[in-house]
Formats: sequence, structure tokens, C-alpha cells
Amino acid sequence: MAQNNKKPAENPTFHHSSMAASVANTFEWLITAFVLAFIFRAFVLEAFRIPTGSMAETLNGDYYRIRCTQCGYRYDYGHDMQRRDQQRLADGKVVLNPVPRCPSCGNYEQPGTAVHKSNGDRILVLKCIYQFTEPKRWDVVVFKNPTEPYINYIKRMIAGPGETVEIVDGDIYINGTIARKPKMVQEEMWMPIYLNDYQPARPEDTRFNSHSFRQPFRNAQGSGWTFDRDKPTVFRLESQDSSINMMYYVHSRENNGGNDFKAAYAYGSPEFFERLPYCSDLMIRFGCIIGEKSMLGAGLGKYGIFYRGVLADANQPGRKKMVIQQSLGENDEYITLAQQEIDSPKAGELTDFEFANVDHLLIFKIGSEKLTFDLGDKKDSLDTSKRLISPQVYVMGSGNLELRHLGLYRDTHYLDSPIGARSDESNGGEGHPFTLEKDQFFVLGDNSPGSFDCRAWQAMGLGNNGTKYRAGTVPRDYLVGKAFYVYWPSGFRLPGPFSKTAIVPNVGKMRFIYGGG
Repeated sequence: MAQNNKKPAENPTFHHSSMAASVANTFEWLITAFVLAFIFRAFVLEAFRIPTGSMAETLNGDYYRIRCTQCGYRYDYGHDMQRRDQQRLADGKVVLNPVPRCPSCGNYEQPGTAVHKSNGDRILVLKCIYQFTEPKRWDVVVFKNPTEPYINYIKRMIAGPGETVEIVDGDIYINGTIARKPKMVQEEMWMPIYLNDYQPARPEDTRFNSHSFRQPFRNAQGSGWTFDRDKPTVFRLESQDSSINMMYYVHSRENNGGNDFKAAYAYGSPEFFERLPYCSDLMIRFGCIIGEKSMLGAGLGKYGIFYRGVLADANQPGRKKMVIQQSLGENDEYITLAQQEIDSPKAGELTDFEFANVDHLLIFKIGSEKLTFDLGDKKDSLDTSKRLISPQVYVMGSGNLELRHLGLYRDTHYLDSPIGARSDESNGGEGHPFTLEKDQFFVLGDNSPGSFDCRAWQAMGLGNNGTKYRAGTVPRDYLVGKAFYVYWPSGFRLPGPFSKTAIVPNVGKMRFIYGGG
């Protein structure tokens, strides 16, 4: 029998039915994915873009990325600090007005300086976290603006229900006790006053705080600290006896000094710098190579009193002694507040040295060793009436020493009120303690001079059905979530026709946002 090779006829009804089912199944999955994404965005995780500089320099709004034309230090300058009459150029750049000042060498950029604007940081926010846990102090939180609930704001959490907040000389007091920052938050909040690694290319120019540049760390009379022109970033001391050699940080304009100790932000307009108070919470940090039988120390002056951390010889060979001391007055007598013995740093090895006075706490570090002393956590622990006395900084030593990567920093300094607001009406300003009630929170921006926050809110918050919220507070209902990661800092521009758009991600500035835990 002959084999029949004829194929059976296709059933067109079955073919079209299976195609329709496949398309329907695809749409079903797409709709499911869309719904899940919507739910995830609404209740779990959402991306936000920082619009303004109120949280600078922790988080940037639209800003200009500046590289100092003298020392090469990179810093950010706020777009929202610019005047409205700024000039825009054909290549997309903006002529800066007023010009920024370098936070390290003090150089004011030339008039007519033009740069591209960078977009604000893009962050990820955990939206459901405060459904399960209370906000922690120092968290960076997103919330609805109480007076304009359709606008999202971002600030740092300072106080919660039942707490009384008061700002005294830049520090936060909760129920009369100073609120100290967690380690990682504090690291974020240090800002440079002077970084010795960044030396100006043309020190003879006269735009360094209206004068030419001189090394701001200078010898006291008879002191032997030196640095040469070939290696201006390295300080050396070679003394044959135990005499103390002092080197002071000079910051006055009359003596061609460095940046002063005002609570100024490189991000903000220099027009306001003279109106700002001193910030006396300081840190000095450097790497050191310590010879045998050498002594090294650093001092920080606050309210006319000097505190110093000293590394000196101990009684046992191969051991050193860390000492924290306090001056008794102008006669240079010091008393010891705390001390401990450690192994001597290895000969010829660069060892980290750090001494800080922050939040009424003295912190002295040598390598991995740490010594602290608590100056008291109450408002009357220190005499704040002497806050108009300028802070002072010095380095001291004897024997054979070498210092590298020297940096001087200041802490974030919270003002009673933002620039332009009345301090006598401040919520939580000095002399105006502010007590929070049930479901009320108090937030501040890290960019204290330029942040419109709880300190200055005088209007009642708006709620549904005519509900009113207390002025100067964020109601629990308006908390959106906790900011935890910068996933897209402003990127880099490519040369050529793509130069107007920053399309290359700045991976090095992707980072976690640290809070209270």
C-alpha cells in the first residue's frame, strides 16, 4: 500500500485561540508587574530627587561642581544661592554671581567664572519603616511640608514627642542634655577650614580672603618647624633637646591668614559669611612619623580655654602616653584630664593623629587607640557667654617629627534661625525651648544658615477636613520615610555635543545616608 505523506490540515480556530491566549497572558503579567511596582513604590521604596540645598553638604540640591583654580580642591556651590540676574551662556554654562570661595585655601574665584549646573542628588527612601519603628534622632527623613502638603521636604530628625529641644551655640540640647551625634553622622558633618595638601598655584594673587596667600600654620618665636618649597605639604621638626616648638594657625586678614572659624558653608553665598557666628567645635587631623624620645601634641581653644592632646614618652621603653589636658589660664599651666599608655608607633611609619573638641567631648586618637574626656553634657557645663572669643589652634612638638596631610575641620553648627529670619521668634532657639507634644516631630536642615525648617515655621500646618497642626512641627501623619542611599549623584558630562547633559554616573559619590541607627 502506498504511504500517504499528506500533512493534516491546520485548524485555524485553534491557532488563533492560542495566539489570543498568549497575548492575554502577556498583558496579565504586565499588569501584575505594574501593580506590584506601584504597590512597591507606594508602600516600600521610592526614589526622590533633592530640589534645594537645605541638607548640603550631606545632600545636594541643584548645584555647581567647582574645582578651585588655585589649589585644585573640589567643592560644591549651591544653585539656589545664586542671584536671579545670573547670566546664561550659549554652551549651557552659568556665570556665577556672586562667586564662590574655596573652603580650604580661601580663594575667591574670578568674576565671570562660568560652570555647568549639576542636578540634585537622587536618593532612595524607605517608606514603610516608620510604620514599624519610631524615627531616630539624626535620621534623614522625607515628609510632607505641613503648610504645603503637596510638597515633599527632606531634613534631619532632631526631636520627637515629649522632648524639649533648644539650640545653644550650634549644639542641640534635648531636655537640657546635649545630643551627641553617632560616629558615622559626625564624620559626614565635618567640614574643612584648611587642608594643607591643597597648596595654591599662584600664592601672590590677592583673592585669598582679600589678600595674598601665606601658609596659615606659622612658627611661634624661636620655634623650629620647617617646610620647603619642593614639599610644602610636609612639616618637619628636628630638635636636639626637649624644648617645645609651637606652630599656630593664623586666620586674621591683617596677617594674610587662612579661612576663619565662622560657621560658613562653601555651598552658600559668601555674602553672608561675615554675619555668621564662630564655630568652636573643631578637629585637627594629620599623619605623623615620630622619632624616638619625641613628643607631639595639638591644642584647640574654645571660649578662651585651651584643650590639648599630647603623645609623650612613658616610663617603659617602647611605650608612649596619650594625655588630654586643659589650660588653667594665660600662664600656660595645664592640668591632666585623662591619660593612658599605648605601644609606641612603629619607627618610620606614618601614624594617624586626631584631636577633636565636639559636642562637649574631647576625643584624642593615635592610630587605632582612642582616649576621650567628657566636658559635661548640660547647658551650663561650659561658659557659652565667651563664645565671641575666637577659637584657636596650634601644633606642638619636640625631637624628630614629620607631619603630612594636615587638615583642620569644623563641625556642623546649628543657628538659632536661618539667615533672614528673626531669631527672637525662633522655635527652639537659645532661650526659646520648644516642647513637642504627641505625634509631633522637630527637624532641621544640615545647611543651617540656608534651611527653612522647624526653627522658622510660624504658620499652622494644614490637614484634611480643616485640621490644623501646630506651627514648628512635623505631624506624624506627614512622615513619608527614611532616606538611606544616594543612588544617582549628579553625573559627569561627555565632551562634544553631549556636554550639556550629565549622563555618566558618578559612581564614587554613590553612598549610604547615615542616621541615628
